[in-house]
Amino acid sequence: MDDLDQLEAQSIYILREAYRNLKPLAMLWSLGKDSNVMLWLARKAFLGRVPFPVMHVDTGKKFPEMYRFRDEYVRKWDLDLLLGDCPPVEEIDPTLPPAARSAARKTAGLAAMIEKYSLEGVIAGIRRDEQATRAKERVFSPRGSSHKWDVRNQPPEFWDQYATPHEEGVHIRVHPLLSWREIDIWRYIEREGIPLVDLYFSKNGLRYRSLGDQDITSPIESDAATVAEVIAELQTTRTSERAGRAMDHESEDAFERLRVAGYL
Repeated sequence: MDDLDQLEAQSIYILREAYRNLKPLAMLWSLGKDSNVMLWLARKAFLGRVPFPVMHVDTGKKFPEMYRFRDEYVRKWDLDLLLGDCPPVEEIDPTLPPAARSAARKTAGLAAMIEKYSLEGVIAGIRRDEQATRAKERVFSPRGSSHKWDVRNQPPEFWDQYATPHEEGVHIRVHPLLSWREIDIWRYIEREGIPLVDLYFSKNGLRYRSLGDQDITSPIESDAATVAEVIAELQTTRTSERAGRAMDHESEDAFERLRVAGYL
């Protein structure tokens, strides 16, 4: 097995463990590269069929290309799509910096969906290498009754042994891509031929390296117009993956405050 085979096998094992132990279970689908890889892995894990709903927590501010992609692949892959809205920014913690406050709408929208569907497990496509706060995560991470993440009270996961506690009022965030790197995601996309929103590829010298809401996400300078060119670019770039995310340029603790409160 090569490194991609090993990552794939580990993620499929995690997805099957989540499905066996956590019900009701749903997968977050942000329409970006990571969640599309995660959805592809779920289809592999369950013989071409995703046996749980996929959730899109919609801020109403995604790019038109993202909505078109969502609608196309819901049909093509026969997905059970759950849509959830987010509250207006005026209802969000005013002490947060502007971009983080806008992003926090998704935290509130996700919490509402978890409660609405009484979810015991939520699968999310985060990676440790993407942001320093996410490096503190576990593969199976319990969230309290208020959806908060207690960073200091996480189960040990030695030798890939995972715990799925079933305490009253707790739900589990499942992270099957936690060990993947950005370049692994792209190499897997190339190997498997996974479809993506075309905003990831250069047009007029610009492309999006990370996709979010239109008002808080910016493109980077790039001539990478194919998957192979993106991989080649990643092998030499020193630019952060989240360089185009506005909230990452605000106060130092903004992202961790969001994560502790239940952000993705």
